[in-house]
Formats: sequence, C-alpha cells, structure tokens
Amino acid sequence: MTQELASGKLLLDEPAEAVARLTLNNPEKRNPLDHEVLDAIAATLPKLADGIETRCVVITGTGRAFSAGYDIGAIDDASFEQEAEALVAHPFHAAMEAVSAHPYPVLAAINGHCLGGGLELAMRCDMRLCAAGAKLGMPPAKLGLIYSHTGLERFIDVIGVAYTRELFLTGRNLDAERAERIGLVNWVAEGDELESAAIELAAEIAANAPLSMTGNKAAVETLARFDRVTADQERELIELRRSCFASEDFREGIRAFAEKRKPRWQCR
Repeated sequence: MTQELASGKLLLDEPAEAVARLTLNNPEKRNPLDHEVLDAIAATLPKLADGIETRCVVITGTGRAFSAGYDIGAIDDASFEQEAEALVAHPFHAAMEAVSAHPYPVLAAINGHCLGGGLELAMRCDMRLCAAGAKLGMPPAKLGLIYSHTGLERFIDVIGVAYTRELFLTGRNLDAERAERIGLVNWVAEGDELESAAIELAAEIAANAPLSMTGNKAAVETLARFDRVTADQERELIELRRSCFASEDFREGIRAFAEKRKPRWQCR
C-alpha cells in the first residue's frame, strides 16, 4: 500500500521486507524540495526508525529527475530574502539532519538529474545507486548562493576537498560515470534496471543484523566527523563494540551461519 504525504508530492511504500521507500513525486517540476516535502521527510524518518520493522530506507524520485533541489522559483520577489533564508535555514536543514541521523542505512536511488539541494539529499544517504543517464551537480556558483557549511562538510566527508571545490566552484554537472569515479555515487545502473537494483540492494541490507547496522553506522559517523576522537568518544566506541558480544543477535548470527539458515534477528 502506498501512502501519500505532502499533498502527494512524497510517497511512502514498502517494496520489500523491512524496506521503506520514500519517493519524491512532483515530476512536472522535477521533484523540487519545498516546505511541505521537507517537513514530511523530517517527520517520517524518525517514525521509520521506531523498532526493527524497517531496517533500510530508499529515497528516490519519479520521472526524469531525482530532485532539482530547492523550490526557489516559487519564492515571492517582494519577500525573497526572508523566504529564501527561511527555506534553506530551517525545513531543509531539519530534513537533511533527519536523513543523517537515521539509525538504519539509507540508500539513494538516483533515477535522474540530481542537482543542488537534491544532490545534498542524496549525499546525506549512506549509499548512492545512480541511473546511467543522470546528471549530478551543484549550481550555487551560478545562482549567487553561498552554500551552508553543514552541507559542504558532508561533501568533503564523501569526496574530499579537491572534488568539493570542483563541484562548487565550477557549477558543472557530472555524468553518472564520472560521479562514480570520484566517489560521489557508489554504483551506476542502467536506467530501466535502477528500481529493481535498488530494491534488491535494500532488501540485502535489511536482512543484516539490526544491532550491527546501527552500531557500525554510528561508529563510522563518529570517525568521519572528527579528525581525532576524544578519549570519551574512544571509550564510547569500545563499549559499543563490546555490547555486541553480549547480544542475543550475535549468538543468533553465529548459530544461523553454522546451521546455514536465515537469522531471526531480535535487536537485543
């Protein structure tokens, strides 16, 4: 069953066991990120994190675009400064943080052109699968926009300083193959195979141990965020690892491997 959110501009369904899919659904406008869509993303992801029923989230789009980014074309000229800042400062930030903070893996299935804020949305995901014909780019330099430091930080984390400079200072769009070479996306699939490939990958991820996925994701996030972890952070990471040894899921994983069967995870 498909649930309509944000006046139908965002769709929620479950295409595979333990997999939820959020689909940007305003193809006539290239799936822009407006207040309603951003608020729906920020509100929905925490609900999907409740329990272990959903263990992987896919974010994708309909039509020929993943997302063209901010819906700045709808901003009234008379109040442009206030409305533009309000869009990118609050609802956009809240939605992006909800993606980054989601405890389970999030996969971006980039079905088409992915630009500006749409590309940051994809970059906030843990992994990116991209259609072969897609174009990816950051146009702030062509719009007069100085991008947020939190967004820039995410790009630097993923592709490094040199390629982040290239994206933001040239404003050029990259094809999917170049994006894969520089680490902007993880895999490229033919356009007609993207949906099935994304669902198959998400189902494979969702079949893994919940405690392992949330623990490893949290550890990677901590290590990526800091050049050098503090003593307190190191203690937390050590305790996080130790906690798995006392878990029922670790015992179940070992038993299932030995018995050559599918594990029955309990998230404890």
